[in-house]
Amino acid sequence: MIADVEDRNLLQEALAQDQALAQDQALARDQASAQDQASAQDQALAQDQALAQDRVLAQDQALAQDRALVRDRVLAQDRVLAKWAERHLECQEALTKAVNTTVNNGGDDLVQNRLLSYLQDQLPFKIEELKPIRKKVYLLRTQERAFILKGFSSYHRLKLQEAFTSSLMNEGFAKTYIFYEVAKEPPLFFDRTYFGCLEYIPPSEEVFTYFLKSDRLEGLNLLKNFHDTTEKLVSRYQTVLPAYRQADKWRERATLFLNNLPVIRYFVQKEIINELLAWADWALKGIEEDAWLFQSERKVILHGDVAHHNFLRAKDQSLYLLDFDLIAIGTPHSDYLQYANRILPFMKWSFDDLGKYSIFKSNLEEKGFLHALAFPTDIFREWNRVIRDRTYLDSVKIRPVLDLTVGQFAERQRFIKALKYAVNEINK
Repeated sequence: MIADVEDRNLLQEALAQDQALAQDQALARDQASAQDQASAQDQALAQDQALAQDRVLAQDQALAQDRALVRDRVLAQDRVLAKWAERHLECQEALTKAVNTTVNNGGDDLVQNRLLSYLQDQLPFKIEELKPIRKKVYLLRTQERAFILKGFSSYHRLKLQEAFTSSLMNEGFAKTYIFYEVAKEPPLFFDRTYFGCLEYIPPSEEVFTYFLKSDRLEGLNLLKNFHDTTEKLVSRYQTVLPAYRQADKWRERATLFLNNLPVIRYFVQKEIINELLAWADWALKGIEEDAWLFQSERKVILHGDVAHHNFLRAKDQSLYLLDFDLIAIGTPHSDYLQYANRILPFMKWSFDDLGKYSIFKSNLEEKGFLHALAFPTDIFREWNRVIRDRTYLDSVKIRPVLDLTVGQFAERQRFIKALKYAVNEINK
């Protein structure tokens, strides 16, 4: 009896052990299954992540391609716009300067034929083409090469230009033209004009224009290199070049503008005229107070006419500086003022954008320079010119002058406000 009880107990213990073992095995199976599922989920997640990364990478590549395509299109558009603006600006300047670039009437043809006959007798090669570029400037082609033939009002001016360009070359400034002595009996003299033969620099199809920021910066750097070179030449040309007097030149221009007001008032309302004169007055007073800026600083030979057409983009994409008819001795500020005045219309008269150029950034810390930037020299110059040439009744020729005066007035007004704010900040 006792044995049966012990057997039953042993049997129950064995059964309990079997059940516990079965539960442990089931639990182990469940854990293994859970681990397998987790591993499968991890693998699926890793695959999803890899797939997502591939998608992101593909999207990035596609986006980069799209951006490159857009950038190329924008650059292409910029170039098209630049060429259009260049042609438009050339048209405006041709109109405002009243310069004939072609020979259309019999009188001019006769003069050109006489000049051609004279040159053929004086030059040691056969001339195949004599093409007028502008007044007293011609493109002269021979079978082997081409020259630019440029007229000067005096022998002194011709020789000064020859000497100056030679000096630039000798001092290492090679980005300009040289003169050639080709006449059998120099100098070339025809119709009370002395002619010089200049090097012809083949131009690029991509013209230099202030419309493009890259061109504006490159032109400014070339102008600085020109100043660094001509600083070495000041003592050599001290006795033959005039001193550039900024304030005197602007007073003379403002006086002529005042004399022309009876005509100008027919085109421009008195409120704008009064503000232009107020800007000029503020500028001249500021220049007088800081006269040292244009007198005591380092002296260089100024170019004097930094219009876009005096920069040439050559066929090899190098940039050249041309036309030294207005060279004078002064401080670099005068050329930089003129350069700023030339490029600001293409920058919507933005004071902040002007300060992004390193050369201008330092100058914008000078009160005298800030005052001088306010002087509406371009407006005065163009009105004086159209009235002198009596072209103000021509609607085509007066339109760019009106745009300069009235069309850009609001932008320019904001620019003057920024100048005055900058001066006040310096005075604090």
